[in-house]
Amino acid sequence: MIRGARSMAAATMAVAVAAGCGSDGGGSATTERTEKVTLSLVTYDSFPTEGTSLNTALAEFTETSGFDVRIVVAGDAGTMVTKAELTAGNPEGDVMWGVDNTLLSRAVEADVFTAHASSELGAVDPELTALVPGHEVTPVDYGDVCVNYDIAWFAERGLDPPATLRDLVEPKYRDLLVVENPGSSSPGLAFLLATVAELGEDEWQSYWADLRENGVEVVDSWNSAYYERFSGSSGAGPRPLVVSYGSSPPAEVLFADPPRDDAPTAVIASTCFRQVEFAGVLRGTDHPAQARALVDFLAGHRFQSEVALNLFVYPARTDVQLPEEFTTFSVVPDDPLTLDPAAIAEHREEWVDEWTQIVLR
Repeated sequence: MIRGARSMAAATMAVAVAAGCGSDGGGSATTERTEKVTLSLVTYDSFPTEGTSLNTALAEFTETSGFDVRIVVAGDAGTMVTKAELTAGNPEGDVMWGVDNTLLSRAVEADVFTAHASSELGAVDPELTALVPGHEVTPVDYGDVCVNYDIAWFAERGLDPPATLRDLVEPKYRDLLVVENPGSSSPGLAFLLATVAELGEDEWQSYWADLRENGVEVVDSWNSAYYERFSGSSGAGPRPLVVSYGSSPPAEVLFADPPRDDAPTAVIASTCFRQVEFAGVLRGTDHPAQARALVDFLAGHRFQSEVALNLFVYPARTDVQLPEEFTTFSVVPDDPLTLDPAAIAEHREEWVDEWTQIVLR
């Protein structure tokens, strides 16, 4: 909240961009093609700004298209969407990466995006594309928000880790869980929705009251929860239970210092809520044709092949082979918790307000 062949043919990109410029309403096609364009990619705070293979892929996009890409970090996903709502029509960038299915209806209702049916949709999982029939945004990855636990912490104390959401309110797990605020954090909102999906619209409130009484800690962002408060991360915080991702354990293996070949953390699969992320052209961009080309690249094979080991999420495309070190330690539940997008859209603000009154009062 943890979470793309090797090159793109220059000729193909040039044709696509030229066609887009020719049909675009603003400015002459000649000016659009020849002026130096810098595209701003607005994204959340865990997106790498430099030094990774994602950035290398974006550099290849620049080389083949001629368009520079500047990454604009807008905070956690919830904060990012709030900023986009406030600047709709006069955006701080050209493309947004990382709005997810828990927040998408907010952005769509605020008219944040300009619809674009990406040329890459044929390779994207149809279950994901079905979430946006109007093509306001393009699916780019998915994963699961789940409770993670510190394996060694529980083993050293001879305590079995919780196995379900309901277990978390038991006295033996008092003061052990840290979660993110659903009003400011995308994984925090996903976890709130997981409790609604599991317990129902009439019971989740009492569950959160019980969690509060059992000492749940609330922080504003995933970074704070995972790296500052969770005992199983490199930050070595005090709490052995955290709301994170089903793909967080492989990150602990890949970035371990000293190296290790086993994961120090594990996932409670029954707590997982499916999260899908999207990228879209921001309404009001000065470079709509180029922004569409960037969205197509983000959904293309070159970039998609890099998301697993950089963002620790699953690519939206079905033709990307996942690296073994990612699949070995990550968890994909057979039946993740979900909610109807219409229900999320209708009740999200109400549920967050109720949660705030119950947990933060």
